[in-house]
Amino acid sequence: MGTISLEHSNRLYWLGRYTERFFTTLKALGDLYDKMLDTQHGYTDYLGCFGLADTYADNAAFLRSFLFDNANSNSAVYSLERAYDNGIVLREEISTTSLSFLQMAKDTLEKAQNSTNIRLSLLPLEDILYAFWGCINEHIYDDEIRNIIYIGKTVERLDLYMRMKYPYPIVEKEFIRLLKNLNRVPRSTPFRYQTKPLSDLVEILGTEADYDRESKRAISSLSRLFEAGEVSV
Repeated sequence: MGTISLEHSNRLYWLGRYTERFFTTLKALGDLYDKMLDTQHGYTDYLGCFGLADTYADNAAFLRSFLFDNANSNSAVYSLERAYDNGIVLREEISTTSLSFLQMAKDTLEKAQNSTNIRLSLLPLEDILYAFWGCINEHIYDDEIRNIIYIGKTVERLDLYMRMKYPYPIVEKEFIRLLKNLNRVPRSTPFRYQTKPLSDLVEILGTEADYDRESKRAISSLSRLFEAGEVSV
């Protein structure tokens, strides 16, 4: 297969990013759930990680918005819808089977909105997302396509982990994973990373002390790793 277009490269990248954002957002909200049982506005630290103001009346209003409000660009449903939109365009590249798992996730999330036990109704989503990634590995034979998706996935995970102040060993592991994915993309691809931000990341994430001191600069450098913006659906 020849080198794919820049537009499709961007879509593959954002498919990976939005799918991972959906997955990690769900996990983070699940971790918050127990805390919010005992604490009013128990989500404020989470909002602070992303520089967001607390405009919610209570824990329930926060959860509803961050799970089901498509007008909230930080919500789980927003990320899932954007992943699905890109998946529709990329159906031939990723396979109908892979796309079907994103549809299954959409259906599950929609049903959960009307459930009397939201937390329980969300449990199948983790397995659905793992099945999606399994299909990506099984049905995509072009290494360039697969690796661009995984670059998006790893960039998103690294960004969220740094914003949520994950321990350095976990951040370091994801950065090493990103470096491996970057090295696997053919040099002929039009979807290339910027060397200066990558060099800055290597410097900052080289030691735990540097990461603790300059995590904000690391987040900024990661955001500039790819100059190309998101393709509108």
